[in-house]
Amino acid sequence: MSFESEVVALLPVLRRYAHALTGNAAWADDLMQDTAERALNRRLKWRAGSNLKAWLLTMLRHLYIDQLRKQHDAGGHGSGMQWRDGEAPREQVDGLLLRDVQRALYRLPIDQREVLLLVGLEELSYQEAAAVLGIPRGTVMSRLSRARERMHSLMSEDGAGEPKQPVLKVVRSPR
Repeated sequence: MSFESEVVALLPVLRRYAHALTGNAAWADDLMQDTAERALNRRLKWRAGSNLKAWLLTMLRHLYIDQLRKQHDAGGHGSGMQWRDGEAPREQVDGLLLRDVQRALYRLPIDQREVLLLVGLEELSYQEAAAVLGIPRGTVMSRLSRARERMHSLMSEDGAGEPKQPVLKVVRSPR
C-alpha cells in the first residue's frame, strides 16, 4: 500500500479525533484536511515501518494547538462549538446522554481530554498515546485515571458539573 493510500485510509480516524477535540464538524474537517496536506508534503520525514496513525495524530494535535493559540490571540472564544450551542434532539434520550457526555468531556482540562480521546476513542496503547503527546507513559496513565474520575464525577452530578453544596440546616440557638 502506498503512503498516500495509507493516509487516505486513516482519514476517518483523523476526522473522528479532530471532531472529538474541537466539537465542531466544520473545524474538524478543516483540521483533517490540513493534517493530510501537511503529511503529504512532509512524507519524506515519515520513517517507513513506524506508526503512521500515531504520526498523523501527533501532526493533527499540533495543528489543533496552533489554531487554538491563533484563536486565543485573535480573541476568539469558540462560541460556534456545537457542544455548547447545539441542542440534542428532543424526545431522544440517547441524544441527551450524548450531549451530557460531550459537555463533560469538554469540561476536562485539555491534557486529560487528549489522553482520554487517544486511549478511549482511538484505542491507542498507553505507549502510542505517550508518543503522540510527547510525554512519558506513566503520565498518560495518571492523566487517564484523573480524566476517568472527573468524567464519572461530572456525569453523576445533576448536570451542573460542579459538586453539590451541602444543604445547610437552620438550627435555633438555645435561649
